Parts: sequence; structure tokens; C-alpha cells
Amino acid sequence: MTVPLLKIEDLHTYYGHVHALKGVNLEVEEGEIVTLIGANGAGKSTTLRTISGLIRPRQGRIGFDGQLINDLPAHRIVEQGISQAPEGRQVFTTLTVTENLNMGAYTLGGDREAIEENRRRVFDLFPRLEERKNQIGGTLSGGEQQMLTIGRALMARPRILMLDEPSLGLAPMLVKAIFQTIREINARGVTILLVEQNARMALRVADRGYVLQSGEVVLTGSAKNLRQDEMVRRAYLGIH
Repeated sequence: MTVPLLKIEDLHTYYGHVHALKGVNLEVEEGEIVTLIGANGAGKSTTLRTISGLIRPRQGRIGFDGQLINDLPAHRIVEQGISQAPEGRQVFTTLTVTENLNMGAYTLGGDREAIEENRRRVFDLFPRLEERKNQIGGTLSGGEQQMLTIGRALMARPRILMLDEPSLGLAPMLVKAIFQTIREINARGVTILLVEQNARMALRVADRGYVLQSGEVVLTGSAKNLRQDEMVRRAYLGIH
């Protein structure tokens, strides 16, 4: 039996006394796009932050490629092959596009050849970033900043890319472009764990999904089955 690339078991995470994740279980197979959907405050972003080592779980196991990563610091988790593009873009506003991208390649040390090759891959995916490579990050449009955030996460050559609300605040046309890019990244061999408020688009691009409510997984299944589920249609797709 194959081991999932990412396997989370009975994950409990707290913010102080607030019990944010209450026994979350999920799996991501290599090559999949898996989405987490749910209302604000359901625990979606907390799940990603716990996986990436930014928050320590109080209980549970996080396995990546058959190895436990619970106790690893965040930078070691990136080295293992998990990158996160955070919510709200969070580009370095005073650095150029190229400098922002280089910040994502810190796990490569000073390997200039590898950094250059990774940057070429990012520019191939986002030609707009190459056009803007000497522009200051803070002067980019919202869509360009989102491209830069994703590109920076890809500079570490992750096996899993975790995307936190990539379409947030973008115009509908740009949302479509971002989701096309997510498909393209996946087609290039990167497994994706996607947190997205736009459940309709997320379930269109994903293979499987998990529905979170108040820190618990209440439903899981193929994206197709979730799109047809009555509760999902009512609560997240606006179909009554």
C-alpha cells in the first residue's frame, strides 16, 4: 500500500485557550490537488500554518513522505519539500521582484545555478514577473503580487505547494488566470493543497476536497461528489 505524500492524523491546534483544530485528519497523495473549504474561522489557514511549522500542534501527527515532521522548525519543513504561499500575498514591498524570488530560494544556500534555474521556471510560468523583474514589489498590482507570492514559494522547488486564499481580492478575470496557473503548476509535477474561499472554483480545479467546520472535518470526497452534495451546494456554492 502506498503511503500518502502528506498524512495528518488527529491534529489539535490551539491559539492560547482557543481550540482551533479539533482532531483533523487528512491525506494528500502525490500529484493531487486537494482543497480545504469552509467558512471564515473554520480552521483552514490554521491547518496550513500547522503543517508548515508556523504553529505547533498540541496533539496529533503530521507525516510527509513517511517521516514525522511535527517537531521540525519551519525552515526545515521547507527544506523537506513543503512551501506555503500565504494569505494576503505578503510580498517584500521594498524589494524588487527578483529579490523577492531570491528570498524564496534561501534553502538552496548559495547555489547560484540552481537559483537561476528555478527563477527561469518561475518566469516561464509567469512571464509578467520577468517583465517586472526589476520593479519594486510594493508597486505591483494585486494580481502581480499574487503571482510573485506563488513564484517565491516555488523557488524552493517544493513537492507540495500550499496555497492560502490565492484568489482573495482579485478581479474575476484574474481569478480565472490564477486557477489556470494552479492547474499548470500541478501538471508540472507539484502536488497542491489549496485553501480557498471561492469553493466553486476550488472544487472545479481540485481532485478531492475536505469541508471544515469549527476546526473539524465534517465532509470529504471527490471534488465532483462535493459539488453535488446538498450541504456544500447550500452553504458554499450559493445554490438553493
